[in-house]
Amino acid sequence: MSESDNTAKKTKGSNYIAEWFGHRIYPEVVQTAESLADQKAQRCPFLTQATETDYQCVKVTRNAGKSRGVCTISSASGGPRKDWLACPFRALDATILRNAASRLFSFDVDAELTLTPATLLEREGEVQKLRERVKSGKPAIVYFQNAFGGEIKLTATDKSPAFSFDSTMVEILPGPDGELAMGKYGIFEIQTADFHGTYGVAVKNISENLRMYPHEFKEQIDTHHYLLNEGVESPNTANIFKRTFYQMMFKFQVGAHATSAGCIFAVPRSVWDSWQKHLGAPDLVPGDDGTWRLSKPDADLTSSPRSWIYVFDIETSNQQTPNRLDLWRVIRTDAATLSYFALEVAPEAALAAGGSVDRLRDTITRRLGEYLPEFGSPGRPRSRTRRRRNETE
Repeated sequence: MSESDNTAKKTKGSNYIAEWFGHRIYPEVVQTAESLADQKAQRCPFLTQATETDYQCVKVTRNAGKSRGVCTISSASGGPRKDWLACPFRALDATILRNAASRLFSFDVDAELTLTPATLLEREGEVQKLRERVKSGKPAIVYFQNAFGGEIKLTATDKSPAFSFDSTMVEILPGPDGELAMGKYGIFEIQTADFHGTYGVAVKNISENLRMYPHEFKEQIDTHHYLLNEGVESPNTANIFKRTFYQMMFKFQVGAHATSAGCIFAVPRSVWDSWQKHLGAPDLVPGDDGTWRLSKPDADLTSSPRSWIYVFDIETSNQQTPNRLDLWRVIRTDAATLSYFALEVAPEAALAAGGSVDRLRDTITRRLGEYLPEFGSPGRPRSRTRRRRNETE
């Protein structure tokens, strides 16, 4: 096999590791002193920024390190090329987190708000700083996440399942005698994607190139994109909605409880686009509060459910690294509205005359015809599998 044939074989496919240890490497490598330092140290810049200390990527030791450093995958699956989230910590974007906290707890967007990871309170002086902020009347939120004190869990009962929340924000208020008191809690969920295949070979390719060509890393990767592609397959779009829908409906109901400030699901635009066929492709209309609503007949656009879907784009820029997350739409909704679109509108489209259910019978008849002549078209050859089975009898 010639070198050109070998290269063509290697570049088969359209899925690439797009961000590695927080920095863009596809479609073009963004290389700075900061990005190289993070990649060589296997450091997560998002956890590092949140905790104000060097924080290694949590995937370095997990799964034998085969997914270490992988933040996003670039894929053209189902439409135009977009980034798909492979790690929830990629969404630890200060702007979006502050926006979410302000919306959940009804703070002014310009308020001097602090978001403190729970584990930061282990440091000397941090608790006192928090007490002083609260005493002065400034809004203060402490939040828990997998890397920050662990996820908060909703325990199971005889009639309900257990759930963990990706991130739980808690408002800290002044209590009696100068003590601190707990206000409401808010739920912030981050939707990642499942992928077919494995990152292992591609991660090894990138790591070896950084080790062998530390001064030519950008040039090597930019001219050998197949290194980012080997073994990486498309997102499992059908599974994304299946594993998300029930959780989202359940957690939106938890967010509606009197003790809760609400619930936000944050999803990349790639995921939102993949949801459209499951929701009957609803139109979005502007609400009275600056958010968007799913266009439902007779919907009350002035209602105030405490559930939101944040849809964000991941910037593809060679000017700034890590790339920013841009909030595309804030969709205010509730479990009942989502249920209407997923369980009424989408099935009605499938059942409509000439729709997919009508075509289903034709598909079954055609498949039966591969085995039973009564169902086949005259002169239609039997399937290769069926012919091979007959030949062996």
